[in-house]
Amino acid sequence: MSKRLLSSGLFVLFLLGMSACQKPATPAEYNAKAANPEYYNSALNKLTQVVIHDIFSPPVASRIYAYANLAGYEALVSFDPQYESLGGKLKRFQAGPKPEAGKDYCFPLASTHAFLTVARALTFSVDYYDEFEKSFYEQYKKDGVPDEVYDRSMAYGEAVAKHILDYAAKDNYKQTRGFKHTVTNAEGTWVPTPPAYMDAAEPQWNKLRCWAMDTCSQFMPPRPPAYSIAKDSPYQKEVMEVYETGKQTDKQKQDIAYFWDDNAFVMNVAGHVMYASKKMTPGGHWLGIAQTVARQQKLNLMQTVEAYTLTSFALTDGFISCWDEKYRSNMVRPETVINKYIDPKWTPFLQTPPFPEYPSGHSVISTAAATVLTRLMGDNVAFTDSTEFQYGHGVRSFKSFLEAANEASISRLYGGIHYRSALVNGQVEGEKVGQWVIQKIRTRKSVVATR
Repeated sequence: MSKRLLSSGLFVLFLLGMSACQKPATPAEYNAKAANPEYYNSALNKLTQVVIHDIFSPPVASRIYAYANLAGYEALVSFDPQYESLGGKLKRFQAGPKPEAGKDYCFPLASTHAFLTVARALTFSVDYYDEFEKSFYEQYKKDGVPDEVYDRSMAYGEAVAKHILDYAAKDNYKQTRGFKHTVTNAEGTWVPTPPAYMDAAEPQWNKLRCWAMDTCSQFMPPRPPAYSIAKDSPYQKEVMEVYETGKQTDKQKQDIAYFWDDNAFVMNVAGHVMYASKKMTPGGHWLGIAQTVARQQKLNLMQTVEAYTLTSFALTDGFISCWDEKYRSNMVRPETVINKYIDPKWTPFLQTPPFPEYPSGHSVISTAAATVLTRLMGDNVAFTDSTEFQYGHGVRSFKSFLEAANEASISRLYGGIHYRSALVNGQVEGEKVGQWVIQKIRTRKSVVATR
């Protein structure tokens, strides 16, 4: 045997020996790597992309986010002894499968798999997840998760997801499909608006099971100003404010209105051609804000998932509470009244969404989300919101979550689609919803001081 062959053989044996000496990653080591919050963030962002593509209405999108994040939270909760299951804390929700005692798991993997499994089940364009998931789960193997632990963790995530989907199947969502709102054409009541004159969205949304609220009308706002065409009536004063604001809106107010538009389906008209453009929903926008500040504060995985989950509950109960009142008061939109009695050529800066006016959905859900995020991450937390930069909506900076919620609310007046009373009373309603979520849904085993 030549010296070269002998040397080569010894080198191969050396490499094999070195490989044999490498110890597999311990549970602490691979869990530490897998607990990178960016893994969960990427899963959330993929869901947002699908929600935008599938053009879910804002209430429906909020429901999808809530169930997906509930699955992610429940599959992760065993990872941190400070936290506990939400079984018994949400409306008619019982704790689900438990990990097998004495077995090793990668709970961060189980969490993202539970999240994505629920996301797939509740959205339409499931093929959008395929390529993403192929590379996504490989990250955990690269982090050193052993095959046996990987398979066990994936199975646990699927079991949790099934439990959450069983819970979702009983929330009355399916029973509300196909209903249409009856347009009476009575003076002062909602009618379809230009340019598409679409049917009213989700008229039965108050039939859905609440998350933290006792009932859909628990935080019913005051009655809106009585409809009246009398010149000096409170209602006409609000109409004129919308009209004059629309005529005098400057570039700054237009930027604010557009930044917070979040209309999932905007119909564009060019001559005889009509085409739709897709945008983020309000819920997706606020979860994007939560992500921005979670990164800024370097929250760990459990804290990040907690923030998404509680914010999702505030959004979903906010929509249920808001929609309950929308179809009770059935208030006409400013555009309809202004075109009929003041100026037939007037158009709002934003396209009027297809549902009754009172209260403002943005005001309710933004304040609810901001209230929860303030409790979790602190007051006077400055941040720059670039959530929708990729969709052409620019970037804006705020000194706090509540400042952002205030701007989201007033943006609807600037956009010409809401009266002031809908904003003011909607914010009060949203704060009550947010406070209730904080009070009712405890995620931690002991009270932890705010950041």
